[in-house]
Amino acid sequence: MGWLLVLLAAASEVAGAAGLKLYSQQKNIGNGLLYIGGFGASFVFLYTSFHFLQLSIAYIVWVGIGTAGAVFINMYLFGESKNIGRMVSVGLIIVGVIGLKVFS
Repeated sequence: MGWLLVLLAAASEVAGAAGLKLYSQQKNIGNGLLYIGGFGASFVFLYTSFHFLQLSIAYIVWVGIGTAGAVFINMYLFGESKNIGRMVSVGLIIVGVIGLKVFS
C-alpha cells in the first residue's frame, strides 16, 4: 500500500509540475486547478505513505520519480532539449529509485 501511495504522490507531483508550467503560460482556472490540485494531492499521498514506509525511503522515491517525470513531461510536451546527457541523467535517477525499492 505504501508504494502505491508514493507512486500516486509522484504522479500527482508530475501533474502539478505540468500545471505550473501551463499556468505560467496561461493563467486560467483549469491550469490553476491542475497546478494546485496536483501538488496538494501529492502531499496528501506522500504524507499517507509515511504510515507504511520509512520517511527517508518514501521521500527520496517521491523526489526521484517526480523529478524524472517532470523532466520527461517538459521534454515531450513542452519541447525542452532531449540531448543524451539529460536522458542518461534521468536514467540514473530511475536506477537509483529502483535500487532503493529493491534494497528496502
